[in-house]
Amino acid sequence: MPAESATPLPARRPIQPLPDELISQIAAGEVVERPASVVRELVDNALDAGASQVTLRLLAGGVRLIAVEDDGCGILREELPLAFRRHATSKIASLLDLESVATMGFRGEALAAINSIADCSILSRAEGQNHAYVLEGRSGELRPVARSTGTTVEVKELFFSTPARRKFLKTDATELAHCVEAVRRHALARPDVGFAVWHEGKLVAQWRRCEGPDALAQRLADVLGEDFVQRAVAVDYRSSASGPAYAPLIQVAGFAGIPDAARARADQQYVYVNGRFVRDRVLAHAARSAYEDVLHGQRQPVYALYLQVAPERLDVNVHPTKIEVRFRDGREVHQALRHALEDALAAPRAVAAALAAQAGPGVLPAASAYGDNTPAPAPQPAAVPMYASQYKMPFEATGGHRVSDLGALWQRSEPAVPTAPAPDATALPPGDWPLGRALAQLQGVYILAENTQGLVIVDMHAAHERIVYERLKSQWQQRAADAGANGASPAALASQPLLIPASFAATPAEVATAQAHADTLALLGLDITPLSERTLAVRAVPASLAQGDVTALARSVLAELTQVDASTVLARAHDELLATMACHGAVRANRRLTLDEMNALLRQMETTERADQCNHGRPTWRQLRLGELDALFMRGR
Repeated sequence: MPAESATPLPARRPIQPLPDELISQIAAGEVVERPASVVRELVDNALDAGASQVTLRLLAGGVRLIAVEDDGCGILREELPLAFRRHATSKIASLLDLESVATMGFRGEALAAINSIADCSILSRAEGQNHAYVLEGRSGELRPVARSTGTTVEVKELFFSTPARRKFLKTDATELAHCVEAVRRHALARPDVGFAVWHEGKLVAQWRRCEGPDALAQRLADVLGEDFVQRAVAVDYRSSASGPAYAPLIQVAGFAGIPDAARARADQQYVYVNGRFVRDRVLAHAARSAYEDVLHGQRQPVYALYLQVAPERLDVNVHPTKIEVRFRDGREVHQALRHALEDALAAPRAVAAALAAQAGPGVLPAASAYGDNTPAPAPQPAAVPMYASQYKMPFEATGGHRVSDLGALWQRSEPAVPTAPAPDATALPPGDWPLGRALAQLQGVYILAENTQGLVIVDMHAAHERIVYERLKSQWQQRAADAGANGASPAALASQPLLIPASFAATPAEVATAQAHADTLALLGLDITPLSERTLAVRAVPASLAQGDVTALARSVLAELTQVDASTVLARAHDELLATMACHGAVRANRRLTLDEMNALLRQMETTERADQCNHGRPTWRQLRLGELDALFMRGR
């Protein structure tokens, strides 16, 4: 290349410190994405101040004005000038504080960053002061004004100093929706605080303060709708963390929607860690794993779950938005959340429905247990999550776990192929059986039964499929436990070599995973070996899956191994094969059953975990109440 056409070297520029305002604007690029980001940060501060009422006022979707008012402890006059300084905060003072954060905010960046891209002011009156004072962010002017105890932060003309960022904002309606969602997330975690959202002088959302033992259930009903609570089961679980005896508990509380309440979108999945709304792959995967056996197709579960983890076992200083967390031991948290949901969802809802009908409203937590869409008594929470003022309360150091009281209402038993009524069932009057007394078989597919609420319709193949599946799982788990106790290795799945290996382009991460987990893949009946740095070859697959998409199977297993531990992947693979076996082993359509066999099947359903859904997530039974039957024939009209 001729010398005259060479690209000239850039001129050398000196290294120099950035101006404070530019530093704040760079930080604002991480902290403030849109008006909802400002709302989240300001509401965090209001809750940290001990507010019992938070009011948000917006203009133009938050672009022209964001004002957050609270009745918290306020800010002292002499501390107000520090409020807009970078890295000035009352939340932490040392590395020890940072490693055990117990407040919503702690970085000391938000107000300074917001002030660098908007016109801000803080009006506050601390407890014990005679006057309130307002601090102007731009001029630094401090003057007395009138206000009751608490704080108001006003943010006007967002992104006025960075107009390029303002062009990326959506319509006012869209930005308003994001702001309301930010407040909604706080409201779900703090039923002890009232929230109100005003836009252009009109009240657009309000959630009043809830008190008493059913505060969480009431707030969930107010925010997500009565249907969410009515079609959910209470979650109450605590597990001792691994390690020393003084290790704290992982506690999980909240409500999990039954499989029938699943939605097409994942828009009602709320997970909180120590009161903070988070998005975390470990937690999302744990929740999805718990629902795998009971969800149909690609439906998305609904839940509002609250985890309590000792602050020192958690890192919240991952991202300026504070929506991401990092666990010291992600595996134990994954297992705790998964077990919490599995225990809550395992109890057959037919038992809960029958007892609720006998005991009256408000007795059992599973208001949605009726297997139909009819509203039922509102559930009572198994545990209300701890709030910000309680984060540092001591964790119990006991082992084991505790599930909701609903679990004590039924006993686990290993189901068998129906032959005759179970002995314990015959001791009960037929009218007290949760799934009733068998009347007849319809078209060789459905069992019709009568209980105290009306008519029960059971899909006999789907129901027996679940019974056989749970029995096979129990037997497999027992065999694996026995092998482990004897020091034996788990048995590998039957494998079938491929006549022509299937090769596919792989990422470096997939190649590394295949090499690191070769033993686990072998136990699954898979032989996946590298051909090059960017190519993998599948040489053998499980015999029962040899006719499937080999490449897709390999990719999905490798993806699973990158997210969870190998033992979880093994368990899930075994479950899928057992589900296939159960499907083929269950009673088929058009097989005629005697009344005794039908009653035996109903009794086994009442004592089998997850008996309300088949292995593929379809419902196994439905209840038609007398009122619904009367309406069909216009009785009483």
